[in-house]
Amino acid sequence: MEQILSMEGGSEEQSHANYSKIQVPPELIDKANPLLNKGRIFISKTSPPTVTDSYSTQFRKDFSLFLKLRSIELAPEGRMVLTLRGRRTADPTDESCVLWDYLGQAFQELVTELPNPRPESETRSMACSTNAFSLYLSSKSASDFNPNSSDLFLRVNKPAKVSLRGSSSGEFNPGRVALSRPSGLRGRICANATQVMDQSVGEKSSKVPTIVEVDLGTRSYPIYIGSGLLNQPELLQKHVHGKKVLVVTNTTIAPLYLDKVIDALTKGNPNVSVETVILPDGEKYKNMETLMKVFDKAIESRLDRKCTFVALGGGVIGDMCGFAAAAFLRGVNFIQIPTTVMAQVDSSVGGKTGINHPLGKNLIGAFYQPQCVLVDTDTLDTLPDRELASGLAEVIKYGLIRDAEFFEWQEKNMEKLMARDPDAFAYAIKRSCENKAEVVSLDEKESGLRATLNLGHTFGHAIETGFGYGEWLHGEAVAAGTVMAVDMSYRLGWIDSSIVKRVNDILVRAKLPTAPPEIMTVEMFKSVMAVDKKVADGLLRLILLKGPLGNCVFTGEYDRKALDDTLKAFCKS
Repeated sequence: MEQILSMEGGSEEQSHANYSKIQVPPELIDKANPLLNKGRIFISKTSPPTVTDSYSTQFRKDFSLFLKLRSIELAPEGRMVLTLRGRRTADPTDESCVLWDYLGQAFQELVTELPNPRPESETRSMACSTNAFSLYLSSKSASDFNPNSSDLFLRVNKPAKVSLRGSSSGEFNPGRVALSRPSGLRGRICANATQVMDQSVGEKSSKVPTIVEVDLGTRSYPIYIGSGLLNQPELLQKHVHGKKVLVVTNTTIAPLYLDKVIDALTKGNPNVSVETVILPDGEKYKNMETLMKVFDKAIESRLDRKCTFVALGGGVIGDMCGFAAAAFLRGVNFIQIPTTVMAQVDSSVGGKTGINHPLGKNLIGAFYQPQCVLVDTDTLDTLPDRELASGLAEVIKYGLIRDAEFFEWQEKNMEKLMARDPDAFAYAIKRSCENKAEVVSLDEKESGLRATLNLGHTFGHAIETGFGYGEWLHGEAVAAGTVMAVDMSYRLGWIDSSIVKRVNDILVRAKLPTAPPEIMTVEMFKSVMAVDKKVADGLLRLILLKGPLGNCVFTGEYDRKALDDTLKAFCKS
């Protein structure tokens, strides 16, 4: 129901915020300079760029003041929902904004001030740039979806926990919003032209996730990172399409988190039915026989193309569930909920899916992107120490190939990571995901740049295949493979000895192997590496370090003697 709008300040029971207090820039009504915008106070297609700049400057000033005053006024645990109606495009002369030109001309003689709604992206950026608010994404059911509107939720950082909602539409509205505190609601503040539902789902839901965006155009998706995210049903439900969900997990994870995930998918959402398939745990089960169990369950449950697959587990589950989603009915939606460090920082991001073949690792698969990745860092509480260390191999990799500052941070904080310090791990996961998301956004199908993420993997995959799938964890094999790649880089004269030492030192501190198992021979390495995915025209291409820390190359142009010498140095025969 529409509120009676007011322009006064706040009181105990009612607070009024006037969005139209965003003033017309003084220079546009300066009678001494009537030619600036032909005497107009609105933006038209013929307005010079200085007019748009003036409105932008004025908006930043006035909206900053608005946010400051509201954050001070709100009661602890209060909630503010602000509906913004304005243009969606950043271009004020876009066709969707022409109505402002018409209305401006019609009302020119009737008003002294006319609001200039800002694009939603600028409002989002402004609100988040203040220290008062943090971004929080809310859920919307499919029936509520409106392609012509968008929502953003902000929570005040301190002293209160509140939400601010902004939406834009094509409707003309002078921009006034009334905020009122209904009696009987503990500190909650609502501002609405439409009814607003309380999104709270318990104490843990107040934890705002960090969001890393994987930018792939129409297939872009968010990575949510934070503690207690499985207690926020809206994060999952907003990415579920259709009424049927298949959760794919394993015998280790199911007793720990399956019920919680089912609850998150169905809470307040009775129309959704959830089926589950529980697979055996381990790399040795990442094969066609196990994959068929997923297809069997999907077909028996009569899932259709509107269903959603959910991968709950580590890298093996994520790879198999994603591949099943890519193949079932030629493609259905899927969501990643990684529960290991390895999966959270690497395998769940980027859309690589697949299974192993007896002759090589990940030789059968597809590039298939998820709808979202939900990283609940609380799942690491149940992760065995060996699995935790294994995941750190991928974290270390990012620093070596492209982020020297991150590597230096790891050197200073490795003991905190090994001690499972939550703040250190949250940062490591975020920074790793940012690095991978950037690479994937630039090279989704691994035509060049993305291949650099495979530092140590060519040697490492050979270890996993030759030694036997599951004998070593993936990260353990990658760690040993990284040492071998670094050794070869040094033999080629591409890096100095200090980098070799730093790599060995940090892997030892992470309790990771720095050499392959004794069973591996030179011939075993060569035979497995000959069928590696990075072989092109019979030429084995490798990811090697070159230059200062944080730089690498993906190349087949190297002295073969250096490769032979490295293999001989690490193998007995």
